[in-house]
Amino acid sequence: MASFKIEGGHKLKGTITPQGAKNEVLQILCAVLLTPEKVVVNNVPDIIDVNKLIFILGELGVKVDKLSRNSYSFQADEINLDYLESADFKRDGSSLRGSIMIVGPLLARFGRGYIPRPGGDKIGRRRLDTHFEGFIRLGAKFRYNKEEYFYGVEAEELHGTEMLLDEASVTGTANILMAAVLATGATKIYNAACEPYIQQLCKMLNSMGAKISGVGSNLLTIEGVTFLGGCEHTVLPDMIEIGSWIGVAVMTRSELTIKNVSWENLGQIPNVFRKLGVQLEKKGDDIYIPEQESYEIQNYIDGSVLTVADAPWPGFTPDLLSIVLVIATQAKGTVLIHQKMFESRLFFVDKLIDMGAKVILCDPHRATVIGMNFESSLKATKMTSPDIRAGISLLIAALSAKGTSIINNIEQIDRGYENIEARLKSIGAKIERINE
Repeated sequence: MASFKIEGGHKLKGTITPQGAKNEVLQILCAVLLTPEKVVVNNVPDIIDVNKLIFILGELGVKVDKLSRNSYSFQADEINLDYLESADFKRDGSSLRGSIMIVGPLLARFGRGYIPRPGGDKIGRRRLDTHFEGFIRLGAKFRYNKEEYFYGVEAEELHGTEMLLDEASVTGTANILMAAVLATGATKIYNAACEPYIQQLCKMLNSMGAKISGVGSNLLTIEGVTFLGGCEHTVLPDMIEIGSWIGVAVMTRSELTIKNVSWENLGQIPNVFRKLGVQLEKKGDDIYIPEQESYEIQNYIDGSVLTVADAPWPGFTPDLLSIVLVIATQAKGTVLIHQKMFESRLFFVDKLIDMGAKVILCDPHRATVIGMNFESSLKATKMTSPDIRAGISLLIAALSAKGTSIINNIEQIDRGYENIEARLKSIGAKIERINE
């Protein structure tokens, strides 16, 4: 178990380039299973969750070749389906939630896909019904072994159909999409997720020979094809990491430039930070954050308290609500944070309260933050990271706090952030990794 030791209260300065998007690359890597031809993927982040999925693909028989630090080639021309029913796969797959997305491609190309109940963040229930209901609609038979928590779908042939998803699930949409591209006939997916990650997956699949229309909307139409070929794909910068670096700059009252952020794919993110009073400047494709001694939360036009809530794209991503909450602790004004999608993601606020933040946890989904306008700085403390996003939020709080903080269970942060302490050190942070 590793920990971070952080000496807070220091101003930072410099330039940061965001890593490739974790939530996109997990889908893209699963899509390599759809073709026996070579697929090259660029801007792959070196993080635990991605490396776990690359390992699973290798165990499945995919030929993996690391071309450079963040580029790989994959060739799935000799797949070992027996691995799917092995004890090793039950162990490997259950530790990574993103592994669920191998099921759609395997079902489409080989007629069967299996997965142990996946793990991941402790942020409340995350249903898999959307995935499997979609596969069943395409003609697959579903089975579930309750004793071993093992799911399976099988089909001699998949047939295009129309379906209305019960929720606009990003991973559910991706999985069903990857199954439908090789199905016989046309598929229409209503209430599809339309995040930039899904748009990127659609662009990749189309470059492989798929016929997907409606990209960027919540109605996707897929004309099934019989074969997909190889391609080269470059992953977008990680919008969640970009939001995290904004949080670092704001809480440490530092000047920071975030390079090559792909502004057109940031959606509501810049707007929400501006509503918190944060100054952001667009400089080409970079974000420039000037040193800011104070920032004031905007109320609504009628003077009522601002609410920041998550919603499916193009709404605000739930992955950044914890960052918004931390920033609000030192803002001038009050904000209500409403986490609609996951019921346990706000439970880390007790750590912030221990640090002196004024936060009222109204219920599992809502927290009111009364900003202190830097008049009372957060106090250093010892804490444990419960999940990726809470972990980075506590790290940001520690960078702002006076004194030395310890964060345990930082493997959770490593799951989503590449080489975070070296990159923080490069802009002047006092942070040290302690391996126990």
